[in-house]
Amino acid sequence: MNSNNLTQVDKQKNEEIHNLLKNAQHLCCDFFNDRYDYCDQEAVEELGLESELIDQLVEDYVIQVIKSTELFREYIEKLKQEQKENKTLDFTPLRELAHKNLGVARNLRIKDSEEILLKLMKQDNLEEFAHYVDILEACVIRLKPSIAYSSLKLLKIKKSL
Repeated sequence: MNSNNLTQVDKQKNEEIHNLLKNAQHLCCDFFNDRYDYCDQEAVEELGLESELIDQLVEDYVIQVIKSTELFREYIEKLKQEQKENKTLDFTPLRELAHKNLGVARNLRIKDSEEILLKLMKQDNLEEFAHYVDILEACVIRLKPSIAYSSLKLLKIKKSL
């Protein structure tokens, strides 16, 4: 691949990341009615870790949440099908997944994700649950747009195999 093609690929990727971030910011601003920006300083001070380590943990968290939002959506589709069949709905796997992610969000002091995950743990309406999952995904996209983009691309590739 020559440098012109690489540059075009990089431009396309940057544009896709920009659009992903723009959509995420719009969704978060609509929900939170303000502009929350994560600052790792509180986590650095309270956990006694270096900023670089917190940054790596946040990257890992973004990857974890992107994978989790995929699982949330699979669970939601299963529950919607069960709802159509008039079966009793079991939200336990959804709540357990939200709880798992909530612990990490709290430890890293990621307040917007924490708020959404708390809502997910109490939600029984599938449409609202799906909306909160979208917002959760938007929150982590805002944290680390390029990491989120790569994770979403990788999930898409894995699903197509």
